[in-house]
Amino acid sequence: MRILGIDPGYATVGYGVIEYDGRRFRVLDYGAITTPADAPFEKRLLMIYDGMGELIDRYRPDHVSVEELFFNTNLTTGIAVAHARGVILLAACQKGVPYREYTPLQVKMAVVGYGRAEKHQVMQMTQTMLGLSKMPRPDDAADALALAVCLAHSTNSLLEEQDK
Repeated sequence: MRILGIDPGYATVGYGVIEYDGRRFRVLDYGAITTPADAPFEKRLLMIYDGMGELIDRYRPDHVSVEELFFNTNLTTGIAVAHARGVILLAACQKGVPYREYTPLQVKMAVVGYGRAEKHQVMQMTQTMLGLSKMPRPDDAADALALAVCLAHSTNSLLEEQDK
């Protein structure tokens, strides 16, 4: 199974592409779609949408794993990220790729086994599980790889859901 993990944002969208055969992971690529701060917001959304389309066309994932939006203190930033998530999900939908959404708690549980794990613990475990010699950069790419691992570890429950 090929999975495209996405850590949404509007300045930086982290992505990670993995293959998972039920036992082993293989990293195909990771990185970020970035948009310039001085570009009009609608142009930034278009860049994210186009970048997502290119990733989907290049890697042909079976699933996309996207982080659910978590609002903390900055509502304005949260709304902008929500717009970016919208174009990310739209791109996946238009390309016919099913997506799943995961909360940070679910990702931490799937990767570390502990829902209150610290960010550095999730990043280190992701690096170890994927057999990477160095920590993926930017951090958004590492988060995207963790999202992909989360979906891979949820595969059995996804199949059970589809059979119902």
